[in-house]
Amino acid sequence: MDGRARERIELRTRDEIARIREACLVVHDVLDELAAAAVPGVTTADLDRLARTRARDRGAEPAFLGYHGYPASLCISVNEEVVHGIPSEGRVLREGDIVGLDFGVVLGGWFGDSARTVPVGRVSAEATRLLEATRESLRRAIAAAVPEGRVGDLGAAVQACVEPQGYSVVRDFVGHGIGRRLHEAPQVPNFGTRGSGVVLRPGMVLAIEPMVNAGGRAVETLEDGWTAVTADGSLSAHFEHTVAITEDGPEVLTLGRVGPGGGSR
Repeated sequence: MDGRARERIELRTRDEIARIREACLVVHDVLDELAAAAVPGVTTADLDRLARTRARDRGAEPAFLGYHGYPASLCISVNEEVVHGIPSEGRVLREGDIVGLDFGVVLGGWFGDSARTVPVGRVSAEATRLLEATRESLRRAIAAAVPEGRVGDLGAAVQACVEPQGYSVVRDFVGHGIGRRLHEAPQVPNFGTRGSGVVLRPGMVLAIEPMVNAGGRAVETLEDGWTAVTADGSLSAHFEHTVAITEDGPEVLTLGRVGPGGGSR
């Protein structure tokens, strides 16, 4: 989900980052299960129930459920849906779909947030290229998340990765800080100019989440008030990690039990 916060930026201690990491590990594990379960014939409501159950099995609560009135635990966006797709008993995944799985939890008062777009069975070469480009754009944005860098460096890295390939970056939704609340300052756009924006400091924790369209960047919101779709009906992909800025560089907290580094799933 996108962030709207404009308050001061919190710098987290090592202990606080460790608490956020525990929430992020739950998110990672649940997303692993969801990705494996996203097969032809499954409904998006099935995946939503699985996400809620698995989070609670681990002692966490879904972060999205009831957030500003959102009616589900998981955002599930299929094909031309960009973000915030609402799960439904009537939406059945089919061979060749791509499905964005955006999930967050709160554990002990700390939040974690991550997203992946995964193929359902065998997908087209076009869809595969879009997924690979969007995943790579996240990896490059994370690599740019270094102390004394700028927030604009992250968005510039996303654009430099995907736009030469003919894709467009969604500008209506952005990443965000995260910690005691799901959305904190600063906003983290997926577009920007290198050397611009907020200075990155050790202790900042960011949800970095490029959303990339195969066609134009324009999006529209459906009548449900949540589901955002590409205006031209083109495919869209979304990848997200929660990342801590440390003295040694970026640490991806939603990678599972892996040490510091800029790699992304």
